[in-house]
Amino acid sequence: MTELDQLLSQKRRIHLIGIGGSGMFPLVQILHHMGHQIQGSDNNTGDTIDTEREMGITVYLGHRAHQVEGADLVIYSAAIMKDNPELVAAKEQGIPVFERSEVLGWLTRQYNQCICVAGTHGKTTTTALLTQILVASGLDPTAVIGGKLPLIHGSGRAGNSQIMTVEACEFVDTFLHLSPDIAVILNVDADHLDYFGTLDNVIRSFHRFADLASHTVIYNGDDANTRKAVEGLQGKELITFGLEEGNDYTAKNIRVVDPSHTRFDLVYKGKTLTEIDLHIPGRHNLFNALAACAAAQAVGVTSEQLAQTVPGFKGAGRRFEILGKVRGITIADDYAHHPAELAATLNVAVQMGYNKVWAVFQPFTYSRTKLLLDDFAQALKIPDRVVMSEIMGGREYNTWNIYTKDLAEKVPGSVWFNTFEEIADYVLANAEEGDLVITLGCGDVYKCAKLMLKKGV
Repeated sequence: MTELDQLLSQKRRIHLIGIGGSGMFPLVQILHHMGHQIQGSDNNTGDTIDTEREMGITVYLGHRAHQVEGADLVIYSAAIMKDNPELVAAKEQGIPVFERSEVLGWLTRQYNQCICVAGTHGKTTTTALLTQILVASGLDPTAVIGGKLPLIHGSGRAGNSQIMTVEACEFVDTFLHLSPDIAVILNVDADHLDYFGTLDNVIRSFHRFADLASHTVIYNGDDANTRKAVEGLQGKELITFGLEEGNDYTAKNIRVVDPSHTRFDLVYKGKTLTEIDLHIPGRHNLFNALAACAAAQAVGVTSEQLAQTVPGFKGAGRRFEILGKVRGITIADDYAHHPAELAATLNVAVQMGYNKVWAVFQPFTYSRTKLLLDDFAQALKIPDRVVMSEIMGGREYNTWNIYTKDLAEKVPGSVWFNTFEEIADYVLANAEEGDLVITLGCGDVYKCAKLMLKKGV
């Protein structure tokens, strides 16, 4: 029995540092459901913290050493700095300390049908869609999703079956703590290069993740990097999905009903299983849907259930989420923070029939911005207008000497401001009826979208 097994076998008082993070919230929900006394701290307010407080959980704003006193266990996210006063205090007081991924890894070992969804892009959407399929099919899964799923009113749930769905993040190899029975790989791209260094190292980590699967690996057969990542696997059932010939799961007879609605025939090894109505936009979401359908069938979902449950999915929170309209301007929000994600989202946006598309982008981490600067600039040439905030450093200090002005210089016509207040005022003064304004980034740029809705009334 591990230390975590011993600690969590009884009800404990658990303190979470960074409790408002999208990756921490599902742990909060599941551990709270198990009966543990939960508390935590975060630097920023937001919807997640509001929900946690509504659950009766104490959330402190700001990190202070005395806040961990009396805790039986402290969990921190990978974004927390080593000199965080609560983390330092917990270690000094001898309180057991675990990184979020270690606790998530422990949770995955409590289920014998654990599906872990990995990939540089599309993890949240695919995990959310898969969870929706399973819940709506009556299979009662436990779930850990990186974004909110309206069906379950959050990003996590504690089910009563042996099925668990998990969004598996590759950042600093956190997904290697997991114990998947079924590993899903959506794609493999160059990201988190401040940690991995090279794309080859990223591919090697995804190979190690796939090798953790107890019996099945479901992967994108169209993606060369993913194919390389699964080379040499032994003792696994390998299932492919994609749009090219030769994949196990594929989509045929694809019809775009409107920009947010695609209809296709789901085909498995040449046999048409059913017709699928998909209500999330973009070609990239066809791949996500195929992966979710393949994983769902691996744990017993029928073709008929897929046809019945997929249409109800309208996207996860912060994934091309339409927040509202003000003065005839549509305000949307998306989590895209890598150049490939920005390009995919913005290419969909410009095809949706709006007069102009405004991208309000918040770069996240200095290293990613510096290392992928030209790729970001290329993606940001897609929309009609670009407005940016200063870089959100997150877990980093600006040792890279990179600033938003460096990116703005490479994007003709773009502007940038220091505050969301300035951005909201500028956009509302210049956007017109019939335009789409979409905030983009994995930080707190969604607050800017909500500010525009509030100011525009």
